Amino acid sequence: MVGQTEDLNLIDAPGTAETCWQGWPGLDELPAAEVAAWRSAVVVAAHPDDEVLGVGGTMSILAASGARLRLIAITDGEASHPGISDPPALARRRRAETGAALKCLGAEGTEVIRLGLPDTGLAGQEPELTTVLGELTAGFDVCLAPWTRDAHADHEVAGRAARRANGSTLCYPVWMWHWARPRDQRVPWHRGLRVPLGPAPAAAKQAAIACFASQLEAREPSGEPVLSPGIVAHFTRNCEVLFT
Repeated sequence: MVGQTEDLNLIDAPGTAETCWQGWPGLDELPAAEVAAWRSAVVVAAHPDDEVLGVGGTMSILAASGARLRLIAITDGEASHPGISDPPALARRRRAETGAALKCLGAEGTEVIRLGLPDTGLAGQEPELTTVLGELTAGFDVCLAPWTRDAHADHEVAGRAARRANGSTLCYPVWMWHWARPRDQRVPWHRGLRVPLGPAPAAAKQAAIACFASQLEAREPSGEPVLSPGIVAHFTRNCEVLFT
């Protein structure tokens, strides 16, 4: 989810509490996405866990319906722990966490394609990534990718590349829930769609998030995890949001 090139002013600042989002009726007023009409979906993730945080419930719903699913993992998230002595080992751990999370979602049949691009290094590879995503997202009813204004460089590159590559792309926010506020004018709410999550997909998503122990555990030297309880709370509500 997080690397070293994010917008520090937005991401490192104190965020919006989930209770603020829960008390805002605007999310319930968004039109519903027609998920039942999607017989196939390709999900683009800049880092392991992006796909589960952003659209894990949607993936669970699609898997239960028998839809064809493909996950394109752009990086292996090896930069989530700056200064770690063995980044390849962390990358292997994060790949394994993704596999466990997909099982929790009931989406273990998802085709996973790993590009192995450098975490926090996507900014210089956007043209090439656009070409690759054009090939890998072709033929699917919908492409789900990180939001192009999420305030994390890798997320934004992934989203822009997916939008250029595939005209059926919908974008899911991740960091936005931390730095934005209800009615925030920086967010295109008029282009928002809501994916309601029933009890089963919501529970599956929570179990899938718990699989990413590397992101939930305290990191040295700060002792802070990548995903604090306050951040995780944004992804345990009864809906997900996509932007057209």
